[in-house]
Amino acid sequence: MSTSFDNMNLNKALLNAMLDLGFTAPTPIQEKAFPAIMSGRDVIGIAQTGTGKTFAYLLPILRQLTFSNQKDPRVLIVVPTRELVVQVVGEIRKLTTYMNVRVEGVYGGTNINTQKVTVVSGLDILVGTPGRIMDMGLSRIVLLRNIKQLVIDEVDEMLSLGFRSQLTMLFDMMSPRRQNILFSATMTEEVDALMEVFFNGPLNIEVTRAGTPLEKIHQSCYRVTNFNTKLNLLERLLATDESMKKILIFCATKKIADRTFLFLDKAFPDAFDVIHGNKSQNFRLNAVASFESGRIRGLIATDLLARGLDVTDVSHVINLNIPDTPEAYIHRIGRTGRADTEGAAVALISDLELDYLAAIEELMEKKIPLLETPEDVEVSNTLTDEEIPTVSMKNYLVTPTLKASQGAFHEKIAKNKKVNIGNATKRKRDAKYTKPIKKKAKVRGGK
Repeated sequence: MSTSFDNMNLNKALLNAMLDLGFTAPTPIQEKAFPAIMSGRDVIGIAQTGTGKTFAYLLPILRQLTFSNQKDPRVLIVVPTRELVVQVVGEIRKLTTYMNVRVEGVYGGTNINTQKVTVVSGLDILVGTPGRIMDMGLSRIVLLRNIKQLVIDEVDEMLSLGFRSQLTMLFDMMSPRRQNILFSATMTEEVDALMEVFFNGPLNIEVTRAGTPLEKIHQSCYRVTNFNTKLNLLERLLATDESMKKILIFCATKKIADRTFLFLDKAFPDAFDVIHGNKSQNFRLNAVASFESGRIRGLIATDLLARGLDVTDVSHVINLNIPDTPEAYIHRIGRTGRADTEGAAVALISDLELDYLAAIEELMEKKIPLLETPEDVEVSNTLTDEEIPTVSMKNYLVTPTLKASQGAFHEKIAKNKKVNIGNATKRKRDAKYTKPIKKKAKVRGGK
């Protein structure tokens, strides 16, 4: 086994870039994926979030990429979110500091004409979301037939977001003579079915069992009666735990995320920001940049960020709501404990979420330690709209009001009592000319 990048078949340009970034040794997934991708065969790589999957496919792709003046991209990287597009493009530019590689990212929510101008000038690598790439292909701005290597990052998330039809169309628009590369943290039956159709005898690389959490993430949970009590406990933890320096807070919905932000912004002014699908792209990117640089202490988000963000040195991930799928929980907590650093994940769980917790513990094959809620945390009796139980049933105690029967026959209503008094046009004509107009008989043959 190699212990440094010097032992891998990297060129001088990539080695210098890795040295500038401070990386000296490959992660297990990077070490196993490099020769597999270099062989030219289709590859499926499974590894936990935060183990270096992006570099695992970028390093061998960039190692094989040679200078070319062609306009159409040779490498296509498809990712589920706009944030992940920006992240992958940024990683490519870091790795190609000493190389001449043209790369661009495209995604929805922005002016497609601006992106078309950039793409049509010529690219080596195109990174984008499925919908925007398909738009580029259908308009023939990009000839997908020229793609030699296709990378699908987080394909299970794309399928859960409803991108199956777009992915299928993209496969059909490309030449079958290409290398397919897939990387993900989990595999599902739907993913297996898709790969069986479009992949050609892929090599499977699995560093750890899908769904296994990183061992360097210290997990814990609190049992909390309702959402408002969760906010009170969250405020208490943020005020007393000095280790919570860089925090990601995950919420179930946009409404809950906005409500959480208003609460925390009042308790800790200008220390938090919120992002979700209703926020503009510029707002989201600026909020992530502020969080990355440390200008704000925490970021509140929906699952939009569970796959699409790589922020360094996240100290804590707090699940204000437990997700209804255990895989989503794994991806959430994977935002911390990255790159051989330790992290912490805290879950605030209500009685309605106990089944979700059980599913998560079953997937991980381990229990999440339960902590005692501090006594000074105020327990709220106020329920949110989502927590108020709804009961839908008939009231059989109310006697229905019945209309009196009119028998088999009933009186006609006024509009149906009209009397037929002849043709309306004839009546108008007779009234105008006083006497009826008679047609003269035609005379045939003679006087």
